[in-house]
Amino acid sequence: MLDATLKTQLAAYLEKLQLPIELRASLDDGEASRELQDLLAEIASLSDKITYARTDDDARRPSFEILRSGTDVSVRFAGIPMGHEFTSLVLALLQVGGHPSRESQELLAQIAALEGAFRFESYFSQSCQNCPDVVQALNLMAVLNPGIEHVAIDGALFQAEVESRQVMAVPTVYLNGEVFGAGRMSLAEIVGRLDTGAASREAAQLDAKAPFDLLVVGGGPAGAAAAIYAARKGIRTGMAAERFGGQVLDTMGIENLVAVAETEGPKLAAELERNVRHYEVDLMNGQRAAKLLPAGDDGLLRVELASGAVLKSRTVVLGTGARWRQMGVPGEDTYRNKGVAYCPHCDGPLFKGKRVAVIGGGNSGVEAAIDLAGIVAHVTLVEFDAKLRADEVLQRKLRSLANVTVLVNAQTTEVLGDGGKVNGLAWRDRLLGTEHRLALEGIFVQIGLLPNTEWLQGTVELSARGEIVIDERGQTSVPGVFAAGDATTVPYKQIVVAMGAGSTAALGAFDHLIRAPLPAAAGKLAAAA
Repeated sequence: MLDATLKTQLAAYLEKLQLPIELRASLDDGEASRELQDLLAEIASLSDKITYARTDDDARRPSFEILRSGTDVSVRFAGIPMGHEFTSLVLALLQVGGHPSRESQELLAQIAALEGAFRFESYFSQSCQNCPDVVQALNLMAVLNPGIEHVAIDGALFQAEVESRQVMAVPTVYLNGEVFGAGRMSLAEIVGRLDTGAASREAAQLDAKAPFDLLVVGGGPAGAAAAIYAARKGIRTGMAAERFGGQVLDTMGIENLVAVAETEGPKLAAELERNVRHYEVDLMNGQRAAKLLPAGDDGLLRVELASGAVLKSRTVVLGTGARWRQMGVPGEDTYRNKGVAYCPHCDGPLFKGKRVAVIGGGNSGVEAAIDLAGIVAHVTLVEFDAKLRADEVLQRKLRSLANVTVLVNAQTTEVLGDGGKVNGLAWRDRLLGTEHRLALEGIFVQIGLLPNTEWLQGTVELSARGEIVIDERGQTSVPGVFAAGDATTVPYKQIVVAMGAGSTAALGAFDHLIRAPLPAAAGKLAAAA
């Protein structure tokens, strides 16, 4: 299953194994089992520290366990972890084999100290770019703590199980048989939910931090660029991000970034984080900003976090980005992750052979319809306007697909369901005024973005669309507060534009610092200037 290049790369990684491991497979007579057996045998052939055996000791087939020989340390995959999950497989092999994690020692100790029995089951799809973070986090926890078990399940291979549990979005995680969460979750977030005292301890640590010269709020391309530019100036730089990478983590293919021919969102986010950490940036991930307070007599702005902690800084760069816009119709919230989805790449495989709708006729909507058409039985594209707004090249591709229907002048009025999952969509013909119902199993919403600025209302000037109003230097209406990226009035919402805007905002903030009176709370600015 592995080509020559991938085998060579994997063999090099497997040289890092410190302890012997066993691959123990549970198989049936199906094609997927034959593929898994070939894969495991191939992996075992690449290292003398790996053995392979068919044990058939698990009810899910095909599945396999990675076991540290002579111990109970193990993780399990139900399915074939290829696609985005191949990295999860490689990391699992290394970690079960004794290769140390790069996570902070503090977090690793926190995981090892968790008390109780935690049996995790996570559902993934091979095309989901959000799933690996969750799978890898739970695998690491299972390796570090004997009270934690984890099996990662390919939803596309275990359709009956997915339908029985009504799993309609990935990643979805079960803990001890009950739903624990859905969507992207970091290792720190998962541990924080299990360790009930973690939040208060972390808030106290954040509260105690010395004031920054520049604090970036947001972890997308704009925030990363601002942090790097600020740190290179030699000033004390902090970065508070709810989810480092932001929307980039939910972007599959990126082909318009000037520096590279093509890449994927999670890969770009990892490179951004690596570059930020290369500099002296105090990166505080998993922190959601709740309130911005203008500077007082001490010259320090304050950002209050959802945890209650308060960060202080002489200047602030806001790069909180945007999120998927919702339809705002009855049933949408009720059936979120129960048929209503926002990421076709992640959740599309769960709707194999079913009927779905895509709401929105822009580039995102048409691209989603094209991708889904190769997986599902039928796609209905629903557009409010009289015509599609996507690029003509995308429209031509869409029209060439036999299992796609396009509705224009169609206003979605309600998401219909049976109480457990979606079973239809109600829409109104805007020209004729007639009401219609469409029977289906999934609805993918692709109608644009909303800026993450609600927490700034009444503090900085916002446009009618809720975007932060900025000037050519990224300055907002509040002295010392700058902004960049998709949360602002910048006209084009693009990764490369956000990076440039973040750099501009950081330079604008630095210029503000060197011209402002130096308060006693200043950090390293005097030496840098």
